Amino acid sequence: MNARNPQSLIEQLRTAPGAMALPAGIFALFALMVLPIPTLMLDMFFVLNIAIAVAVLMVALNVRTPLDFSAFPSVLLFATLLRLALNVASTRVVLVSGHEGGAAAGEIIEAFGEFLVGGNFAVGLFVFTILLIINMIVITKGAGRVSEVSARFVLDALPGKQMAIDADIAAGLITAEEARERRSQVTIEADFYGSMDGASKFVKGDAIAALLILGVNVIAGLALGMISHGMSAGEAGEQYITLAVGDALVAQVPALLLSIAAAAIVTRVSDKRDLTGQIGGQFADTRTWAPVGVILLAIGLVPAMPQMIFLPAAAIAGAIWWAVRREAAKPVAQDTPAEDGPAPDQIELADVSDQTLVTIELGYALVHLVDKDAGSPLLTRITGIRKQLSRELGFVLPQFRIRDSLDAGAQDYAVQLGGVTIAAGSVRPGKLLSIDTGDVRAAPPYTKLGINGETTRDPSFDCPAVWIDPAARDHAVAEGFMAVDPSTVIATHANQALLAQADDLLGPEEVRELIDALKESAPALVEAVHPDPLNLAALTRVLRALIADGIGLAHPQPLFTSLAIALQKSEEFDTLIDTVRADLGARLIARICDPGEALRVVTLDANLEGAILGGVSDPATGQPLVEPDCGAMIVDQVNAIISEINAPVALIVQPPVRRALARLLKQRASRCAVLSINELPATQAVDVVGLIGGDTAPIAQAALPAAPEPPNPQAPPIAA
Repeated sequence: MNARNPQSLIEQLRTAPGAMALPAGIFALFALMVLPIPTLMLDMFFVLNIAIAVAVLMVALNVRTPLDFSAFPSVLLFATLLRLALNVASTRVVLVSGHEGGAAAGEIIEAFGEFLVGGNFAVGLFVFTILLIINMIVITKGAGRVSEVSARFVLDALPGKQMAIDADIAAGLITAEEARERRSQVTIEADFYGSMDGASKFVKGDAIAALLILGVNVIAGLALGMISHGMSAGEAGEQYITLAVGDALVAQVPALLLSIAAAAIVTRVSDKRDLTGQIGGQFADTRTWAPVGVILLAIGLVPAMPQMIFLPAAAIAGAIWWAVRREAAKPVAQDTPAEDGPAPDQIELADVSDQTLVTIELGYALVHLVDKDAGSPLLTRITGIRKQLSRELGFVLPQFRIRDSLDAGAQDYAVQLGGVTIAAGSVRPGKLLSIDTGDVRAAPPYTKLGINGETTRDPSFDCPAVWIDPAARDHAVAEGFMAVDPSTVIATHANQALLAQADDLLGPEEVRELIDALKESAPALVEAVHPDPLNLAALTRVLRALIADGIGLAHPQPLFTSLAIALQKSEEFDTLIDTVRADLGARLIARICDPGEALRVVTLDANLEGAILGGVSDPATGQPLVEPDCGAMIVDQVNAIISEINAPVALIVQPPVRRALARLLKQRASRCAVLSINELPATQAVDVVGLIGGDTAPIAQAALPAAPEPPNPQAPPIAA
């Protein structure tokens, strides 16, 4: 409706004047091509053209990454249009008023024609030809080839980069918002290099157009001078060709600047510094300037050489070497200890106690991963882990501590929880770990694919992998590998290890913070649970048990509601946990089954389940114990079924057996969730895929074992 309202349209034009600048500029270019303009305005546009070319070159040299100047292809298009429009306008002025003298075509064209080439049009033609050769054959052709290759490599690596983003968000290293930002950056990068591949054709076409326009001006000027104005061939050539060459040089200088800017953009390598700082930093090496000075001095001592040139140049190179050497010899500033520090004979509690719950120890060769000057890649990854785990578990994880360890190997790392190592591994600094996620067409050691390196296995998911050089990353990604750096390997391994023991991360302080936050929205619900009948210690124990069973605290209100209802039945710990699990069974099933999908179920043979129930029991808890041989048989058959169907399953058992089998399968068959029949929602469809202890092959139909309590009469029949 607003688009049809003239008043609304006027208001939009008033509030966004910058939005009309680009359309107005394009229409001005068309007017410049079609309408005759005064020579003063033509001179102003020539100056504007040169200023724009210099500004574009400065931006191209000062950006830190090529994507920082993502508008360059469009800017190059508009700058080329401006230059072509000026060529048309200047051609009109030269051909119409060229017989009146150089000033009739404008002061800029006259200056380029007289001053730069001394009024000799033959010299001007040669200078223009040389500039055209430099622009078209050297700079433009090279930049076009780099743009083409860059676009091809970026597009080939696009699927691998998307997979890397998906892997990072699955591992909890980045948030959904960060993943969207990285996907946007990948898309912008692909669009940019694709546009640069096409934009390089603008520069090439502009150079060809400049040559053709010069030829038209020369031929038409000679014809008009001799036919229309009665000039001799020499007079017409001197007058018109000089103006045509001046006009061509006026257009060719900005074109050369834009070609250099395009080449600087496409040949850039992403760095934290601009191009000047990047080149200067890499040339600031004493091993570079000492040989330069010695060689220049040796050449200058040859009698036939101009010593007044070579010897000062050698002295300048020697001065640069001395300055670089002195700068490198400066000591690194170190923090001095405070004068009022503790006495040497005083021992603090911090000296003998580690208050950090999670610690990551690094060998001395991995310390650079937390170096601030290098960007601290491991610290960034660890922060992402804390955010993702806190969001998934529902409470804020305490700060992690990263420290070096003299006891660890140079390339080793260890993840400790409460002083106990829960994960350890080894990485290769300066290398990338290429992980075979199942899409690679060959088996290790991958030499047939041209992937050379140290074969190993991914410590997080136990997939085949190989350590490669960073230069081989694009090739590895194209072959189906997922390439990650050492900091990502460490962070992902720590994430998996901490997630497996997430219940140990919850303490009374975190529970207190959770209760205080819940009181603001549901104070009555908190009063029904805490502090009576569950004090802080008892509530912490219950919540840790639920987290260990896969029920997070990200949505505390329904969890506390189920807990309050369960407390009305019993305050005994095991019964309380079983009641809450039965009430929140949908959460447990959602971890292994998508909404609307049938739950893949494995059951125990009735005789086997009866033998476990009637067997040995734990005298302390009364829970049944699984004999070692029987447990090994159950683990083997469950893993065989999971491997056959390649999907997670749920082992449905009677409530008294659940805990014993859950402890048995938690580490040995992580893709199998153990649920009691009471935890199966009435509306959940199931698909029985295997029977343990009887016929070990997958079966079409089976009846679930009867529970001690009567099943829900609304429960659907078990379907194959």
